[in-house]
Amino acid sequence: MTAIDALSPTAQAIARAEAHGVRNYAPLPVVLRHGEGVWVTDVEGRRYLDLLAAYSALNFGHRHPRLVAAAKAQLDTLTLTSRAFHAEPLARFTEGLAELAGLDVVLPMNTGAEAVETAIKASRRWGYDVKGVAPDRARIIVADGNFHGRTTTIVSFSTDADARRGFGPFTPGFDVVPFGDLDALEAAITEDTVAFLVEPIQGEGGVIIPPEGYLAGAAAICREHGVLLIADEIQSGLGRTGETFACDHEGVTPDVLVLGKALGGGIVPVSAVVAREEVMAPITPGSHGSTFGGNPFAAAVGAEVVAMLAEGEPQARARELGPTFLEGLRALDAPDVVEVRGRGLWAGVEIAGARTGKECCYALLEQGVLAKETHETTLRFAPPLIISDPELDEALARVGRALA
Repeated sequence: MTAIDALSPTAQAIARAEAHGVRNYAPLPVVLRHGEGVWVTDVEGRRYLDLLAAYSALNFGHRHPRLVAAAKAQLDTLTLTSRAFHAEPLARFTEGLAELAGLDVVLPMNTGAEAVETAIKASRRWGYDVKGVAPDRARIIVADGNFHGRTTTIVSFSTDADARRGFGPFTPGFDVVPFGDLDALEAAITEDTVAFLVEPIQGEGGVIIPPEGYLAGAAAICREHGVLLIADEIQSGLGRTGETFACDHEGVTPDVLVLGKALGGGIVPVSAVVAREEVMAPITPGSHGSTFGGNPFAAAVGAEVVAMLAEGEPQARARELGPTFLEGLRALDAPDVVEVRGRGLWAGVEIAGARTGKECCYALLEQGVLAKETHETTLRFAPPLIISDPELDEALARVGRALA
């Protein structure tokens, strides 16, 4: 018997993973084996309420029957062709998603970061070919506190030191303004500005909600100055806030919508850029692509996600339970909680006390709740939108015990 074999099943699994895996994450010490709905079970048989939902990638819960059925059906027919050929599921996916978003065209990719990179490239080419910006001078405005992914270009305009350290030299062409500040946005626009890239609600930042009217004001400023509004709704979109998109709360349809996470139904990576036809027209064959982007398997799952959202039940559920969820968090007898921010079934709970956010996550784990901190002091909660009333009550009770 080896030293690892003598450990508990949890410790064995962690030891084996860390022996050869790069430690670019610091996961909580739980090893999950099974998931269904809002519940997951670890290798030792203990059940947990999943209140993180893979950062909103599991908006529809673990192994939703409709999504599993769509995936299995496609597995029996065709999984990959590359984009060198047409495949029927892609047409259903792009048609449905464009209609859902109220926009014209869809460019499918795989991960959220790839979709953001696609939006950056498309807006720059639009700036040169349509707006008439001089070659290699296009600039994009972003907000401080942003999180759009971890590629080299994206961390170039991050304000998070951990995301940037040791990864330079950085890609130029970005201007950072304070999140929520319309005057700063307008002042930053020049003749070379092609786009404003923004999260309607900053998720990784701690579920930071801008002042009321910010998105509508930003849209008006962008229109006035001939600048594209790019909304990154990778975390905030697809029902999470009680509307299909967080932009819907202010009646805003951006020029470019960036989607991911829940678009794959918690089954497969799916992302997409949805935009006005004029914006994407300069993207020509050979100028951008992905072997797996829009593959038949991913498109079939994505099409079923879109169909579920078109019916409106996930959004209605988040809208209905959101007040109970947020008010329940605010009513907790939790001395370390100083603020609860949120919209729909999405909350950032600010901690200021004897315990750090990570220590609170360990306490939550002991109560059978999965959550994760960000920036050391904020607990993020994003339960699957299919959570039942009794399950939500149970979740609040467990969180209350952990934070008491």
